[in-house]
Amino acid sequence: MKLFVQVPCLNEEATLPLVLSSIPREIPGIDSVEILIIDDGSTDRTIAVAQAHGVVHVVRHTRNMGLARSFRDGVDYALAHGADIVVNTDGDNQYPQERIADLVQPIVRGEADIVIADRQTSKIAHFSPFKKLMQRVGSHVVNQAAGTELPDAASGFRAYSKAALFRLNVVTRFSYCMETIIQAGNKHLRIESLPITTNPKTRESRLFKNIGQHMLRSGSAITRSYLMFKPHVILGTLGAVLLVAGIIPFVRFLVFMIQGEAGGHVQSLIFGSSMLVGGLLCFALLVIADLQRTNRVLLEETLERLKVIQYGGSPVVDADGTAPVPQVLEVRLAPPEHPTATDHREPGPAPVAVTERVRAQSRPVTERTGRGNVSGATGR
Repeated sequence: MKLFVQVPCLNEEATLPLVLSSIPREIPGIDSVEILIIDDGSTDRTIAVAQAHGVVHVVRHTRNMGLARSFRDGVDYALAHGADIVVNTDGDNQYPQERIADLVQPIVRGEADIVIADRQTSKIAHFSPFKKLMQRVGSHVVNQAAGTELPDAASGFRAYSKAALFRLNVVTRFSYCMETIIQAGNKHLRIESLPITTNPKTRESRLFKNIGQHMLRSGSAITRSYLMFKPHVILGTLGAVLLVAGIIPFVRFLVFMIQGEAGGHVQSLIFGSSMLVGGLLCFALLVIADLQRTNRVLLEETLERLKVIQYGGSPVVDADGTAPVPQVLEVRLAPPEHPTATDHREPGPAPVAVTERVRAQSRPVTERTGRGNVSGATGR
């Protein structure tokens, strides 16, 4: 079993040696441990430092593309190189890398598909009371959307099995943390939590400028996930509220009309009509969102099968806990039954079954342009 530990970096030459030196190289149940650096547009010596510490796997972005894109590119690279488990940590040495062995054990034993570290944010000294409160509120909202009970949904120190990564698709540009939990919960993947104690703070977060921006972006990602998996929670609730708000002015106008005083309350009809139209639009959007969800499920199943073909392995286990039998892609080629005037080939033998397996071509270092296209590669 091969483990890839991926480290997203943005100008981390000062702290990266601490991270690399604390990653365990031997873990029970793991045959080999590989380290992958995702350089998200660093302008310092991050890559040189990594290579000086023996790192041979590097994904390089020519400009900053964000944490979510770094995670996705790292996962693609790791799967292409035969990863069975992918652990994500940070280049600022926030997480205790020596706990990686504990983090992957539930996956090695087949008891979990994803393991997320619990930073125990209530005990982190440099977190303000307001930030601790927002962490609890954010985790609660994510748990409601995912149907999980995770104490720290924003933690980036986590392990994924190969089968889980086949089923997860990161679409946000901000952070993958909450999105993957909501997807995993709604796809009934097994998620466990592991309490840890974080290392002392080394620098300010570069993911957001202030807590307000973090709340805005996190809220946007959570809302998008709700609309993808539980559109009735947002659209259904909003539609019901608008319908009630539209009925009340009509009842009010009816009361005045019975009393013979309806002439001066036409504005109630206008306001009520506006609310009713808004409510009906919400329910119409709910129907569209539900149809889109059905289409998305079909597309994701197709994408999962493509990943299985590209990276090898078998799909995630079925609901009853049994693994489906891997299917072999066969392309049967048959000669034309009636050759045309321009086709001078003789009729061939019986159709021949051609089995074709696609393997990802890979290189030690992959460089991506700002648009995400592979533009070149160098390696050791």
